[in-house]
Amino acid sequence: MMPRMKHFAALLALLCLSCFAARPAMAQSILRDAETESLLADMSRPIIIAAGLSPNNVRVVLINDPSINAFVAGGQIVYLHSGLIDAADTANEVQGVIAHEIGHIVGGHAVFQNDGGYTNISILSLLLGAAAMAAGAGEAGTGLLMMGQRAAIGKYLAFSRVQESSADAAGVRFINGAGISGKGMLSFFDKLTAQMHRYGYYSTNPEVDPFAQTHPMSADRVENLKADLQTAPSWGKPIDPNIERRFKRVQAKLRGYVAEPETTLRRYPATDQSAPAHYARAYAYHKSGYPDQAAAETAALVKSAPDDPYFLELEGQILLESGKPVEAIAPLREATQRSNNQPLIAATFGHALLATEDKANLVEAESVLRTAVARDKENPFAWMQLGTVYERKGDEPRTALATAERAHLMGDMRTALVSARSAMANLPQGSIDWVRAQDISMVAQNAMDEEKRKRR
Repeated sequence: MMPRMKHFAALLALLCLSCFAARPAMAQSILRDAETESLLADMSRPIIIAAGLSPNNVRVVLINDPSINAFVAGGQIVYLHSGLIDAADTANEVQGVIAHEIGHIVGGHAVFQNDGGYTNISILSLLLGAAAMAAGAGEAGTGLLMMGQRAAIGKYLAFSRVQESSADAAGVRFINGAGISGKGMLSFFDKLTAQMHRYGYYSTNPEVDPFAQTHPMSADRVENLKADLQTAPSWGKPIDPNIERRFKRVQAKLRGYVAEPETTLRRYPATDQSAPAHYARAYAYHKSGYPDQAAAETAALVKSAPDDPYFLELEGQILLESGKPVEAIAPLREATQRSNNQPLIAATFGHALLATEDKANLVEAESVLRTAVARDKENPFAWMQLGTVYERKGDEPRTALATAERAHLMGDMRTALVSARSAMANLPQGSIDWVRAQDISMVAQNAMDEEKRKRR
Protein backbone atom coordinates (compact mmCIF):
# COMPACT_ATOMS: atom_id res chain seq x y z
CA MET A 1 0.00 0.00 0.00
CA MET A 2 1.25 3.48 -0.81
CA PRO A 3 2.16 5.59 2.32
CA ARG A 4 -0.61 8.04 1.48
CA MET A 5 -3.17 5.22 1.34
CA LYS A 6 -1.97 3.88 4.70
CA HIS A 7 -2.34 7.33 6.20
CA PHE A 8 -5.83 7.67 4.72
CA ALA A 9 -6.89 4.30 6.09
CA ALA A 10 -5.63 5.17 9.55
CA LEU A 11 -7.46 8.48 9.49
CA LEU A 12 -10.62 6.82 8.25
CA ALA A 13 -10.51 4.25 11.02
CA LEU A 14 -9.96 6.95 13.61
CA LEU A 15 -12.79 9.05 12.20
CA CYS A 16 -15.18 6.13 12.20
CA LEU A 17 -14.37 5.28 15.77
CA SER A 18 -14.77 8.90 16.83
CA CYS A 19 -18.19 9.02 15.20
CA PHE A 20 -19.40 6.52 17.76
CA ALA A 21 -17.63 7.88 20.84
CA ALA A 22 -19.63 10.42 22.81
CA ARG A 23 -17.53 12.89 24.74
CA PRO A 24 -18.51 12.59 28.42
CA ALA A 25 -20.14 15.71 29.77
CA MET A 26 -17.82 15.71 32.76
CA ALA A 27 -14.87 15.99 30.37
CA GLN A 28 -16.26 19.31 29.25
CA SER A 29 -16.36 22.48 31.31
CA ILE A 30 -19.54 22.63 33.38
CA LEU A 31 -20.56 26.15 34.37
CA ARG A 32 -22.13 26.45 37.80
CA ASP A 33 -23.85 29.61 38.96
CA ALA A 34 -26.55 29.92 41.63
CA GLU A 35 -28.75 32.36 39.71
CA THR A 36 -28.47 30.40 36.46
CA GLU A 37 -29.30 27.07 38.08
CA SER A 38 -32.30 28.58 39.85
CA LEU A 39 -33.61 30.00 36.57
CA LEU A 40 -33.12 26.78 34.61
CA ALA A 41 -34.88 24.82 37.36
CA ASP A 42 -37.86 27.20 37.30
CA MET A 43 -38.00 27.21 33.49
CA SER A 44 -37.97 23.43 33.25
CA ARG A 45 -40.15 22.52 36.26
CA PRO A 46 -43.59 22.66 34.55
CA ILE A 47 -42.22 20.76 31.53
CA ILE A 48 -40.73 18.06 33.74
CA ILE A 49 -44.02 17.67 35.61
CA ALA A 50 -45.96 17.50 32.32
CA ALA A 51 -43.60 14.70 31.25
CA GLY A 52 -44.54 12.71 34.36
CA LEU A 53 -41.10 13.08 35.94
CA SER A 54 -40.04 14.55 39.27
CA PRO A 55 -38.31 17.96 39.30
CA ASN A 56 -36.20 16.62 42.16
CA ASN A 57 -34.65 14.03 39.83
CA VAL A 58 -34.17 15.99 36.60
CA ARG A 59 -31.37 18.52 36.25
CA VAL A 60 -30.51 21.05 33.56
CA VAL A 61 -26.75 21.57 33.38
CA LEU A 62 -24.90 24.32 31.52
CA ILE A 63 -21.71 23.49 29.62
CA ASN A 64 -19.15 26.03 28.42
CA ASP A 65 -19.28 25.37 24.69
CA PRO A 66 -19.94 28.07 22.07
CA SER A 67 -21.84 25.76 19.72
CA ILE A 68 -25.62 25.84 19.60
CA ASN A 69 -26.43 22.46 21.03
CA ALA A 70 -28.12 20.47 23.78
CA PHE A 71 -28.09 16.77 24.56
CA VAL A 72 -28.80 14.01 27.05
CA ALA A 73 -26.28 11.30 27.85
CA GLY A 74 -28.27 8.82 29.86
CA GLY A 75 -29.94 9.42 33.19
CA GLN A 76 -32.16 12.43 33.79
CA ILE A 77 -29.80 15.31 32.99
CA VAL A 78 -30.26 17.80 30.17
CA TYR A 79 -27.04 19.46 29.04
CA LEU A 80 -27.27 22.91 27.43
CA HIS A 81 -24.34 24.54 25.67
CA SER A 82 -23.56 28.16 26.55
CA GLY A 83 -23.77 28.91 22.83
CA LEU A 84 -27.42 27.95 22.85
CA ILE A 85 -28.19 30.40 25.67
CA ASP A 86 -26.30 33.10 23.82
CA ALA A 87 -28.17 32.46 20.56
CA ALA A 88 -31.67 32.34 22.09
CA ASP A 89 -33.83 35.45 21.89
CA THR A 90 -36.14 34.38 24.70
CA ALA A 91 -36.35 31.98 27.59
CA ASN A 92 -39.32 30.46 25.78
CA GLU A 93 -36.98 29.30 22.99
CA VAL A 94 -34.78 27.55 25.54
CA GLN A 95 -37.85 25.94 27.07
CA GLY A 96 -38.64 24.46 23.67
CA VAL A 97 -35.18 22.91 23.51
CA ILE A 98 -35.49 21.59 27.07
CA ALA A 99 -38.85 20.00 26.22
CA HIS A 100 -37.27 18.26 23.23
CA GLU A 101 -34.39 16.93 25.36
CA ILE A 102 -36.77 15.72 28.06
CA GLY A 103 -38.48 13.86 25.22
CA HIS A 104 -35.21 12.00 24.78
CA ILE A 105 -35.12 11.20 28.50
CA VAL A 106 -38.68 9.88 28.58
CA GLY A 107 -37.99 7.92 25.39
CA GLY A 108 -34.95 6.31 26.96
CA HIS A 109 -32.66 7.70 24.26
CA ALA A 110 -28.96 8.44 24.72
CA VAL A 111 -26.47 10.32 22.59
CA PHE A 112 -24.85 7.11 21.34
CA GLN A 113 -26.31 3.68 22.00
CA ASN A 114 -25.59 0.16 20.83
CA ASP A 115 -29.27 -0.71 20.41
CA GLY A 116 -29.20 -0.16 16.66
CA GLY A 117 -26.35 -2.62 16.10
CA TYR A 118 -24.23 -0.05 14.27
CA THR A 119 -21.30 -0.31 16.69
CA ASN A 120 -20.90 -4.01 15.96
CA ILE A 121 -20.92 -3.35 12.22
CA SER A 122 -18.31 -0.62 12.64
CA ILE A 123 -15.96 -2.74 14.74
CA LEU A 124 -16.36 -5.76 12.45
CA SER A 125 -15.47 -3.74 9.35
CA LEU A 126 -12.44 -2.25 11.07
CA LEU A 127 -11.20 -5.73 12.04
CA LEU A 128 -11.75 -7.13 8.53
CA GLY A 129 -10.10 -4.10 6.98
CA ALA A 130 -7.10 -4.33 9.27
CA ALA A 131 -6.72 -8.04 8.53
CA ALA A 132 -6.85 -7.43 4.79
CA MET A 133 -4.25 -4.69 4.95
CA ALA A 134 -2.02 -6.81 7.16
CA ALA A 135 -2.18 -9.52 4.48
CA GLY A 136 -1.02 -7.02 1.86
CA ALA A 137 -4.36 -6.30 0.22
CA GLY A 138 -4.25 -2.61 1.05
CA GLU A 139 -6.86 -1.31 -1.37
CA ALA A 140 -9.20 -4.17 -0.55
CA GLY A 141 -8.77 -3.43 3.14
CA THR A 142 -9.61 0.22 2.61
CA GLY A 143 -12.65 -0.79 0.60
CA LEU A 144 -13.86 -3.03 3.40
CA LEU A 145 -13.42 -0.16 5.84
CA MET A 146 -15.36 2.26 3.68
CA MET A 147 -18.12 -0.24 2.92
CA GLY A 148 -18.51 -1.27 6.54
CA GLN A 149 -18.49 2.26 7.86
CA ARG A 150 -21.00 3.40 5.25
CA ALA A 151 -23.37 0.67 6.39
CA ALA A 152 -22.79 1.47 10.05
CA ILE A 153 -23.21 5.21 9.66
CA GLY A 154 -26.30 4.79 7.51
CA LYS A 155 -27.89 2.54 10.11
CA TYR A 156 -26.97 4.96 12.91
CA LEU A 157 -28.35 7.99 11.04
CA ALA A 158 -31.66 6.27 10.43
CA PHE A 159 -31.83 5.23 14.08
CA SER A 160 -31.02 8.79 15.21
CA ARG A 161 -33.66 10.38 12.98
CA VAL A 162 -36.32 8.17 14.56
CA GLN A 163 -35.19 9.26 18.02
CA GLU A 164 -35.21 12.95 17.07
CA SER A 165 -38.68 12.78 15.57
CA SER A 166 -39.90 10.95 18.66
CA ALA A 167 -38.34 13.60 20.93
CA ASP A 168 -39.96 16.36 18.87
CA ALA A 169 -43.41 14.82 19.28
CA ALA A 170 -42.88 14.25 23.00
CA GLY A 171 -41.55 17.80 23.44
CA VAL A 172 -44.71 19.20 21.89
CA ARG A 173 -46.86 17.19 24.30
CA PHE A 174 -44.84 18.38 27.27
CA ILE A 175 -44.84 22.05 26.24
CA ASN A 176 -48.58 21.98 25.62
CA GLY A 177 -49.20 19.99 28.80
CA ALA A 178 -47.22 22.54 30.81
CA GLY A 179 -49.39 25.37 29.49
CA ILE A 180 -46.38 27.04 27.87
CA SER A 181 -46.54 28.59 24.41
CA GLY A 182 -44.82 26.58 21.70
CA LYS A 183 -43.83 29.72 19.79
CA GLY A 184 -40.31 29.53 21.18
CA MET A 185 -39.86 25.96 19.98
CA LEU A 186 -40.82 26.92 16.44
CA SER A 187 -38.84 30.17 16.39
CA PHE A 188 -35.70 28.35 17.51
CA PHE A 189 -36.08 25.78 14.74
CA ASP A 190 -36.55 28.71 12.30
CA LYS A 191 -33.32 30.16 13.66
CA LEU A 192 -31.45 26.91 13.01
CA THR A 193 -32.78 26.78 9.46
CA ALA A 194 -31.73 30.39 8.87
CA GLN A 195 -28.24 29.62 10.10
CA MET A 196 -27.92 26.74 7.68
CA HIS A 197 -28.82 29.13 4.85
CA ARG A 198 -26.52 31.84 6.20
CA TYR A 199 -23.50 29.58 6.18
CA GLY A 200 -24.29 28.28 2.72
CA TYR A 201 -25.20 24.78 3.79
CA TYR A 202 -28.04 24.52 1.32
CA SER A 203 -26.47 26.62 -1.43
CA THR A 204 -23.26 24.57 -1.39
CA ASN A 205 -25.23 21.37 -0.99
CA PRO A 206 -28.25 21.86 -3.24
CA GLU A 207 -29.06 18.18 -3.14
CA VAL A 208 -28.67 17.68 0.60
CA ASP A 209 -29.92 14.22 1.44
CA PRO A 210 -32.24 14.42 4.44
CA PHE A 211 -31.44 10.78 5.11
CA ALA A 212 -27.77 11.67 5.64
CA GLN A 213 -28.59 13.78 8.67
CA THR A 214 -28.70 12.72 12.30
CA HIS A 215 -31.60 15.12 12.86
CA PRO A 216 -34.58 15.63 10.56
CA MET A 217 -34.11 18.76 8.47
CA SER A 218 -35.04 21.81 10.53
CA ALA A 219 -37.58 23.21 8.04
CA ASP A 220 -39.31 19.83 7.86
CA ARG A 221 -39.35 19.59 11.65
CA VAL A 222 -41.09 22.96 11.87
CA GLU A 223 -43.80 21.89 9.44
CA ASN A 224 -44.33 18.65 11.33
CA LEU A 225 -44.74 20.45 14.64
CA LYS A 226 -46.76 23.51 13.64
CA ALA A 227 -50.18 21.93 13.64
CA ASP A 228 -49.92 20.44 17.12
CA LEU A 229 -48.39 23.56 18.64
CA GLN A 230 -50.59 26.18 16.99
CA THR A 231 -53.85 24.45 17.88
CA ALA A 232 -52.95 24.14 21.57
CA PRO A 233 -54.74 26.46 24.05
CA SER A 234 -51.35 27.71 25.26
CA TRP A 235 -50.19 28.87 21.80
CA GLY A 236 -51.39 32.43 22.34
CA LYS A 237 -50.48 32.54 26.03
CA PRO A 238 -48.14 35.44 26.88
CA ILE A 239 -44.65 34.47 27.93
CA ASP A 240 -43.85 34.79 31.64
CA PRO A 241 -42.37 38.30 32.03
CA ASN A 242 -40.55 37.38 35.22
CA ILE A 243 -38.87 34.38 33.60
CA GLU A 244 -37.89 36.49 30.59
CA ARG A 245 -36.46 39.24 32.83
CA ARG A 246 -34.39 36.71 34.73
CA PHE A 247 -33.28 35.10 31.48
CA LYS A 248 -31.89 38.39 30.14
CA ARG A 249 -29.90 38.81 33.35
CA VAL A 250 -28.46 35.30 33.18
CA GLN A 251 -27.76 35.60 29.47
CA ALA A 252 -25.85 38.86 30.00
CA LYS A 253 -23.94 37.40 32.93
CA LEU A 254 -22.98 34.39 30.83
CA ARG A 255 -21.88 36.54 27.91
CA GLY A 256 -19.76 38.68 30.21
CA TYR A 257 -18.15 35.58 31.66
CA VAL A 258 -17.38 33.57 28.49
CA ALA A 259 -16.93 36.23 25.78
CA GLU A 260 -13.91 38.40 25.16
CA PRO A 261 -14.25 41.66 27.15
CA GLU A 262 -14.09 43.76 23.98
CA THR A 263 -17.02 41.84 22.52
CA THR A 264 -19.04 42.24 25.72
CA LEU A 265 -18.40 46.00 25.96
CA ARG A 266 -19.48 46.48 22.34
CA ARG A 267 -22.67 44.52 22.91
CA TYR A 268 -23.44 46.32 26.19
CA PRO A 269 -22.17 49.91 25.82
CA ALA A 270 -22.00 52.32 28.77
CA THR A 271 -25.16 54.04 27.51
CA ASP A 272 -27.12 50.92 28.42
CA GLN A 273 -27.98 51.26 32.11
CA SER A 274 -30.12 48.13 32.39
CA ALA A 275 -29.38 45.43 34.94
CA PRO A 276 -28.24 42.94 32.27
CA ALA A 277 -25.81 45.50 30.87
CA HIS A 278 -24.33 46.25 34.30
CA TYR A 279 -23.99 42.52 34.86
CA ALA A 280 -22.16 41.94 31.57
CA ARG A 281 -19.83 44.91 31.96
CA ALA A 282 -18.97 43.97 35.54
CA TYR A 283 -17.67 40.61 34.36
CA ALA A 284 -15.91 42.14 31.34
CA TYR A 285 -14.06 44.69 33.44
CA HIS A 286 -13.25 42.11 36.10
CA LYS A 287 -11.77 39.76 33.49
CA SER A 288 -9.77 42.63 31.99
CA GLY A 289 -8.19 43.56 35.31
CA TYR A 290 -10.09 46.79 35.94
CA PRO A 291 -11.39 46.26 39.50
CA ASP A 292 -12.58 49.86 39.99
CA GLN A 293 -14.77 49.78 36.88
CA ALA A 294 -16.07 46.32 37.80
CA ALA A 295 -16.88 47.53 41.32
CA ALA A 296 -18.72 50.56 39.91
CA GLU A 297 -20.93 48.36 37.71
CA THR A 298 -21.65 46.07 40.66
CA ALA A 299 -22.41 49.03 42.93
CA ALA A 300 -25.01 50.20 40.42
CA LEU A 301 -26.67 46.79 40.57
CA VAL A 302 -26.71 46.67 44.37
CA LYS A 303 -28.05 50.23 44.53
CA SER A 304 -30.93 49.30 42.23
CA ALA A 305 -31.84 46.22 44.33
CA PRO A 306 -30.03 46.17 47.71
CA ASP A 307 -31.65 42.89 48.78
CA ASP A 308 -30.92 40.91 45.63
CA PRO A 309 -28.70 37.99 46.73
CA TYR A 310 -27.14 37.56 43.30
CA PHE A 311 -26.07 41.21 43.10
CA LEU A 312 -24.61 40.92 46.58
CA GLU A 313 -22.87 37.69 45.59
CA LEU A 314 -21.24 39.41 42.61
CA GLU A 315 -20.14 42.34 44.77
CA GLY A 316 -18.50 39.97 47.26
CA GLN A 317 -16.97 37.79 44.54
CA ILE A 318 -15.29 40.74 42.83
CA LEU A 319 -13.96 42.06 46.14
CA LEU A 320 -12.66 38.61 47.06
CA GLU A 321 -10.97 38.03 43.73
CA SER A 322 -9.51 41.54 43.84
CA GLY A 323 -7.62 40.64 47.02
CA LYS A 324 -10.06 42.18 49.50
CA PRO A 325 -11.46 39.19 51.44
CA VAL A 326 -12.27 41.20 54.59
CA GLU A 327 -14.44 43.60 52.58
CA ALA A 328 -16.05 40.69 50.73
CA ILE A 329 -17.38 39.04 53.89
CA ALA A 330 -20.32 41.39 54.55
CA PRO A 331 -21.97 41.19 51.09
CA LEU A 332 -21.30 37.43 50.84
CA ARG A 333 -22.74 36.77 54.29
CA GLU A 334 -25.86 38.73 53.37
CA ALA A 335 -26.10 36.99 49.98
CA THR A 336 -25.88 33.62 51.71
CA GLN A 337 -28.59 34.54 54.19
CA ARG A 338 -30.93 36.09 51.61
CA SER A 339 -30.54 33.08 49.29
CA ASN A 340 -31.49 30.66 52.10
CA ASN A 341 -27.92 29.35 52.30
CA GLN A 342 -27.66 28.55 48.59
CA PRO A 343 -24.68 26.12 48.45
CA LEU A 344 -22.70 27.80 45.67
CA ILE A 345 -22.97 31.22 47.30
CA ALA A 346 -22.20 29.74 50.72
CA ALA A 347 -19.06 28.08 49.34
CA THR A 348 -17.79 31.46 48.12
CA PHE A 349 -18.61 32.97 51.52
CA GLY A 350 -16.70 30.19 53.26
CA HIS A 351 -13.76 30.81 50.95
CA ALA A 352 -13.77 34.52 51.86
CA LEU A 353 -13.75 33.70 55.56
CA LEU A 354 -10.73 31.44 55.06
CA ALA A 355 -8.98 33.95 52.80
CA THR A 356 -8.84 36.46 55.67
CA GLU A 357 -6.49 34.00 57.45
CA ASP A 358 -8.11 35.10 60.70
CA LYS A 359 -8.51 32.15 63.09
CA ALA A 360 -11.56 33.86 64.55
CA ASN A 361 -13.41 33.12 61.27
CA LEU A 362 -12.61 29.39 61.28
CA VAL A 363 -15.68 28.27 63.25
CA GLU A 364 -18.09 30.16 61.00
CA ALA A 365 -16.28 28.94 57.88
CA GLU A 366 -16.65 25.32 58.99
CA SER A 367 -20.35 25.75 59.73
CA VAL A 368 -21.05 27.46 56.41
CA LEU A 369 -19.08 24.95 54.35
CA ARG A 370 -20.47 21.87 56.09
CA THR A 371 -23.97 23.13 55.32
CA ALA A 372 -22.95 23.81 51.71
CA VAL A 373 -21.61 20.30 51.04
CA ALA A 374 -24.56 18.73 52.85
CA ARG A 375 -26.93 20.41 50.40
CA ASP A 376 -24.71 20.07 47.33
CA LYS A 377 -22.18 17.23 47.50
CA GLU A 378 -21.11 17.73 43.87
CA ASN A 379 -19.08 20.88 44.44
CA PRO A 380 -15.31 20.20 44.36
CA PHE A 381 -14.54 23.80 45.31
CA ALA A 382 -16.60 23.58 48.51
CA TRP A 383 -14.90 20.30 49.47
CA MET A 384 -11.50 21.90 48.92
CA GLN A 385 -12.42 24.80 51.21
CA LEU A 386 -13.78 22.45 53.86
CA GLY A 387 -10.57 20.44 53.64
CA THR A 388 -8.65 23.64 54.30
CA VAL A 389 -10.75 24.23 57.42
CA TYR A 390 -9.93 20.75 58.73
CA GLU A 391 -6.27 21.16 57.89
CA ARG A 392 -6.04 24.40 59.85
CA LYS A 393 -7.77 22.70 62.76
CA GLY A 394 -5.29 19.85 62.64
CA ASP A 395 -8.03 17.30 61.86
CA GLU A 396 -6.03 15.06 59.52
CA PRO A 397 -8.63 12.28 59.01
CA ARG A 398 -11.32 14.70 57.85
CA THR A 399 -8.80 16.62 55.76
CA ALA A 400 -8.12 13.34 53.99
CA LEU A 401 -11.86 12.63 53.62
CA ALA A 402 -12.52 16.07 52.11
CA THR A 403 -9.62 15.51 49.72
CA ALA A 404 -11.08 12.14 48.75
CA GLU A 405 -14.49 13.73 48.10
CA ARG A 406 -12.98 16.39 45.85
CA ALA A 407 -10.72 13.93 43.98
CA HIS A 408 -13.66 11.59 43.40
CA LEU A 409 -15.71 14.42 41.87
CA MET A 410 -12.77 15.47 39.69
CA GLY A 411 -12.25 11.94 38.41
CA ASP A 412 -8.85 11.56 40.09
CA MET A 413 -9.46 8.04 41.35
CA ARG A 414 -5.91 7.37 42.51
CA THR A 415 -5.93 10.38 44.85
CA ALA A 416 -9.47 9.52 45.94
CA LEU A 417 -8.43 5.97 46.84
CA VAL A 418 -5.28 6.96 48.75
CA SER A 419 -7.05 9.75 50.64
CA ALA A 420 -10.10 7.63 51.48
CA ARG A 421 -7.92 4.85 52.87
CA SER A 422 -5.96 7.39 54.92
CA ALA A 423 -9.23 8.72 56.35
CA MET A 424 -10.48 5.21 57.18
CA ALA A 425 -7.29 4.41 59.03
CA ASN A 426 -7.77 7.31 61.43
CA LEU A 427 -11.55 7.66 61.77
CA PRO A 428 -13.68 5.72 64.28
CA GLN A 429 -14.66 2.51 62.52
CA GLY A 430 -18.36 2.43 61.68
CA SER A 431 -18.84 6.19 62.06
CA ILE A 432 -20.67 8.12 59.34
CA ASP A 433 -17.43 9.64 58.03
CA TRP A 434 -15.69 6.23 58.08
CA VAL A 435 -18.52 4.63 56.07
CA ARG A 436 -18.37 7.48 53.55
CA ALA A 437 -14.60 7.04 53.19
CA GLN A 438 -15.16 3.31 52.65
CA ASP A 439 -17.72 4.04 49.91
CA ILE A 440 -15.30 6.33 48.08
CA SER A 441 -12.50 3.79 48.46
CA MET A 442 -14.59 1.02 46.92
CA VAL A 443 -15.83 3.17 44.02
CA ALA A 444 -12.32 4.46 43.28
CA GLN A 445 -10.82 0.95 43.42
CA ASN A 446 -13.49 -0.41 41.07
CA ALA A 447 -12.92 2.47 38.65
CA MET A 448 -9.18 1.88 38.63
CA ASP A 449 -9.65 -1.88 38.14
CA GLU A 450 -11.99 -1.22 35.22
CA GLU A 451 -9.46 1.15 33.65
CA LYS A 452 -6.77 -1.55 33.92
CA ARG A 453 -9.04 -4.08 32.21
CA LYS A 454 -9.64 -1.68 29.33
CA ARG A 455 -5.91 -1.27 28.78
CA ARG A 456 -5.31 -5.01 28.39
